[in-house]
Amino acid sequence: MWRPLVVCCLLANGVLVAQATPHHPAEDTLRLQKGLGELFVDPGFYSILEDPTNKLTLAQVRQEPLNSRFNANHPDNRAIRNTSSTYWMRVTLHNTNRAEQHWYLEIFDSHIGYITCYRPTEAGRYDSIYTGAKRPFASRQYPYKNFLFTLPLQVGQTQTYYLKFQSTSKTSFLSRLRNEQLLAAHTQTEYGLLGAFYGILFIMVVYNLCIYLFIGEQTYLRYVLYVLSCSLLFLSEDGLGFQFLWPNWPWMNELVNTGTPLLLLLTFSYYARMFLDAPQQLPRYDRLTRMVVLISAGLLLLDMLVLQTGMSFWLYMLPYGMIYYAALQVYWKGFKPARYFLLAHALVAISVLFLITRKLGINFFTNAFTVYSMNMALVLEVAVLSYALGDKIKGIKDATIRAQEKLVKQLRKRHHAQDQLVEQLRQNQELKDQLNSDLEAQVAKRTEELHRQSETIVAQNRELLQANGLLALQSAAIEKLNTDLQRDLYQTQTARVLSKEVDFGEFSRIYPDKEACLVYLADLKWAHGYRCRKCGHEKYCDGREPHSRRCTRCRYVESATAYTLFQKCKFSIVKALYAVFLIHTHKGTYSSQELSRVLDLRQATCWSFMQKVLDAMQRRRLASDYEETEGWTHVLLDDTVPVEEEQD
Repeated sequence: MWRPLVVCCLLANGVLVAQATPHHPAEDTLRLQKGLGELFVDPGFYSILEDPTNKLTLAQVRQEPLNSRFNANHPDNRAIRNTSSTYWMRVTLHNTNRAEQHWYLEIFDSHIGYITCYRPTEAGRYDSIYTGAKRPFASRQYPYKNFLFTLPLQVGQTQTYYLKFQSTSKTSFLSRLRNEQLLAAHTQTEYGLLGAFYGILFIMVVYNLCIYLFIGEQTYLRYVLYVLSCSLLFLSEDGLGFQFLWPNWPWMNELVNTGTPLLLLLTFSYYARMFLDAPQQLPRYDRLTRMVVLISAGLLLLDMLVLQTGMSFWLYMLPYGMIYYAALQVYWKGFKPARYFLLAHALVAISVLFLITRKLGINFFTNAFTVYSMNMALVLEVAVLSYALGDKIKGIKDATIRAQEKLVKQLRKRHHAQDQLVEQLRQNQELKDQLNSDLEAQVAKRTEELHRQSETIVAQNRELLQANGLLALQSAAIEKLNTDLQRDLYQTQTARVLSKEVDFGEFSRIYPDKEACLVYLADLKWAHGYRCRKCGHEKYCDGREPHSRRCTRCRYVESATAYTLFQKCKFSIVKALYAVFLIHTHKGTYSSQELSRVLDLRQATCWSFMQKVLDAMQRRRLASDYEETEGWTHVLLDDTVPVEEEQD
């Protein structure tokens, strides 16, 4: 009876021990067969052991019970989850290829802080290679941008290799095995393509920088800063920066790797918002976007200095999505260059998807195309955005040409009006000359008649001596003639004085409405070219008000009436222009009552405006370039009136 009982107890104990000791499946052996040149190390072909103590040695992990704790085909094997632990990777290779070949293991992620590769020797021991992103670049076995280790393996031999990882950021264990022939060809092709990639970026930077230096357009400078940030990010991401620029400064490698995302976010948002004209097209949404970008930048800085989660690239999603939505909005509003922006960054978004999956250790179409998809996307983006910048500048140029054509038409219209005014003034002068000639002829005729009458009177005086009655009658006739002559002379002189005045009806035919007055005033004001009163810039475009001009640099708007006598004028500018003409023509002697009657305005309004014109005339007389014969238009550009700033 006791023997079956003992057997049952032993079986139960075995079951309990099996349940208490978890079973970890071992990794499959990688078989290097004939004709095989390269092989992706799938998670099923390696095992992972996490060391939270960071104190385990190779000898300890090779012995039980740690050796059986290596875990294969587990989701956690695809990436380093806990950055405070050390991870051990075990891979077993069996060489069935009869040809003598050297095999190399390439670790894709070049940002792992410390890597130790343990390789078995012929004596049955293990040698070690210490390297990593936090060690000088010279510590690597081969001068290659990724981590590359030689795996000595004889024909028909099976060996187990160990790698120890210590990283401050979450990363994957993605790797690939290559023989020496394929590795040499791959290295030449890869470095050649990367050289072409950075060559294109360099050409684009120099090209756009030269355009900025030639034309002074700020958008090109912002684009250059964005491309430089992208270049720095890629130099850090693919390891070429550590290999060629700062090989002896591992701290620089870590600084660039963590700080470049913050720089890229700021330069991209600054360039994209200005390229899309978001402050003008979407003012409220642009303010919200700037606030989100600053908050995201602060969180990136906090993650870089304190949290160190390694997931900071998620902070790009919200600002990037908002800027992409802004591009859609401005495109729907008719801003055509935005379509190039949408196309370029759609390609970048696809490449970022591949990068995120690779960071998470997901084997999602992991090949040369996906690994370097961001490089190809950036080249396309740089080319497309360079074309978009040119298209935007061409649009601005076309708008400027249309504005210039419109200005030329306006100038022709003004010249035509000026020609009509000159013709009218010429006709008035001819009328004046003709009237003066008629008056002189009449005076000469009357003088000749008086001379003849005087001779007649002298002849008749001798006869009057004989007849007092006839003499008295003739004296009365002469006195009457003299009175008529004096009256005629006075009327003639009065008509000559009043003949210089033009009535409001004639003046209204020259300046029929406010548009004509503003055209004449703007042409007179900027006759010698435009110059911004705020920043001195000489380029402008049309403002919101008719015939106003807006500075293309500081966006200060100056109307046609600013800094003239018509600033803040309370009545029609046509009447105001005619009032200046009357007051200047009469040299300030024109009365406010008469001005009120002519303009049909209140006398107080006419008196106030008349004082303003008289003050301007007085200041003009004191000017160094004043001439007695100058026209009345010199008084219009009186810039002593304070002007409030105007913004479009």
